[in-house]
Amino acid sequence: MTASSFRAYVDESGDEGFVFKENGAGSSRWLILSAVVTRREHDAVVVQLVDQVRHLLGRPPRQQLHFVKLAHAQRRAYAREIGKARIRTVSVLIHKPSIRDPETFQAQKHQLYRYACRLLLERVSWLCRDHRIKDRGDGGAEIIFSNRGQMSYDDLRSYLTRLRDRPGIGGVNIDWNAIKPERVRAVQHAQMAGLQVADAVASSAFAALNANQFGDVEPAYLLETRPVCYRYEGKILGYGLKFWPMDLAALQKENPQLVSVAEGLK
Repeated sequence: MTASSFRAYVDESGDEGFVFKENGAGSSRWLILSAVVTRREHDAVVVQLVDQVRHLLGRPPRQQLHFVKLAHAQRRAYAREIGKARIRTVSVLIHKPSIRDPETFQAQKHQLYRYACRLLLERVSWLCRDHRIKDRGDGGAEIIFSNRGQMSYDDLRSYLTRLRDRPGIGGVNIDWNAIKPERVRAVQHAQMAGLQVADAVASSAFAALNANQFGDVEPAYLLETRPVCYRYEGKILGYGLKFWPMDLAALQKENPQLVSVAEGLK
């Protein structure tokens, strides 16, 4: 089999629960899935990026980077370095309280996560399609997930295979020339630098959207990563950042804290 042209590293922030309490406790309001995409020939860029951030933050070589364990200034510096890197990012941003029929996603374990993967891989496939170069791999992507302890990746591969083999299902827009279910695998977070960068991208988006106990969000990290967010014809929304089930404009009406995010993405 011809080697893939791209690698996509995937991690998430938030949970799949639907127990929302008035004081902000309970399940997270958002589930974020993010992919960091590199050309396979330039894949070492993510190793260089993580090494550079460790040096910048005064961390020992090979120490794992966990975005949520860093102080605000450190997070912002990390996000700024991501925004300078030779990568592209794609994020799916699911506002769970806006889902009209949450029971649809509670009937089967990880159903919401799999649906988020579908939306994410659609956009990763478009990115690959738009930027493939002749004779540099087969135009597709190897998909590497940060391993979730309770997740069956055989089930995820089977889900993607069903979507591919039954094209009439729900308007799936994955370019199957770029995404092959057999190229999906999971690796422990610590083992690959690309997964640590994907963790930072997902966590940056989560901080911008999921309000803390005081109703505040922190969009600075997300906006620092904006330069590397996938665009199509200059557009980020719907491509590098996909809000679901409502678009960002609709979400702002009930979530005024998102105005600062929307302004920064113009």
